[in-house]
Amino acid sequence: MKRRDFLKNTAIVTAATALVSCDIETDISTSRTLKNGGLPIVISTWNHGIAANEAAMELINNGGRAIDAVEAGVRVPESDPEMMSVGYGGLPDRDGHVTLDACIMDETGNCGAVSYLEHIMNPISVARKVMDETPHVMLSGKGAYDFAIEKGFKRENLLTEKAENRWKQWLVESKYEPIINIENHDTIGLLAIDKNGDISGACTTSGLAWKLHGRVGDSPIIGAGMYVDNEVGGAVATGVGEMVMKTLGTFLIVELMRQGRNPQEACEEAVKRIVAKQEYKDMQVGYLAIDKEGNYGAYAIHPGFNYALHLEGENKMHNAESYV
Repeated sequence: MKRRDFLKNTAIVTAATALVSCDIETDISTSRTLKNGGLPIVISTWNHGIAANEAAMELINNGGRAIDAVEAGVRVPESDPEMMSVGYGGLPDRDGHVTLDACIMDETGNCGAVSYLEHIMNPISVARKVMDETPHVMLSGKGAYDFAIEKGFKRENLLTEKAENRWKQWLVESKYEPIINIENHDTIGLLAIDKNGDISGACTTSGLAWKLHGRVGDSPIIGAGMYVDNEVGGAVATGVGEMVMKTLGTFLIVELMRQGRNPQEACEEAVKRIVAKQEYKDMQVGYLAIDKEGNYGAYAIHPGFNYALHLEGENKMHNAESYV
């Protein structure tokens, strides 16, 4: 073959290979197909993520920012009395108090959080006020409540009749035992990328049912329950918060993506860090992650963790892979 013909044929093969690789990006080292459907994207934990995603994506499609979308999204389950793990209607602690935790983070790295907050239906919006209108990151307890009232939030009774009845049934034996994939720890974490390519995240929960009064989990802690870096990606966690806090799981996932892992690999490594050092037989933790390009990943310790993905006009539930 003449050198000129060889170069011509080589160029044709190279061009054809490039066209194929544009459609599906594959990580050769793991033979895992990266999931990339383009932008914008909204992803959130558990079944209550479907309605949350709809609210978030509607705002994005109307030209809104990701930070506004994640707040609007998680306010939906926070306000729903049937969602017994988030906001209004959440299951109480062992003394009968509904205490709420939440955090929010925007594309610039600004963030806000509230913990151990009572009597306020939408803690995510109080966290947003902390971010936007104070020099602090987190307010807690009575201080968070007083701040919310000052900002115009209404005091409300968050303990519904349904949740109160569940608590009274629990009091008969008063046995504290988190159950895998049951609503006593099903946080909602939500991540979004808007049309500008900016990433934001939110996380909110009523925490573990029947917890000790005053207990705070991972959900209001930046780097544990949720973390975002607009140059890299974001991650959210759900499950038993103590396990997430001990490894700062969402910060770890984002840093792993910074080092070259794709979102799926990063979520898997974060779970492996937990199971390597903690007793996990009866404990569930699940992670979601997205990167700057809209690739996403999901992984949990045990089967049963699902998530809602709103991408390319479809809002659907998916089951995450698991370690066990």
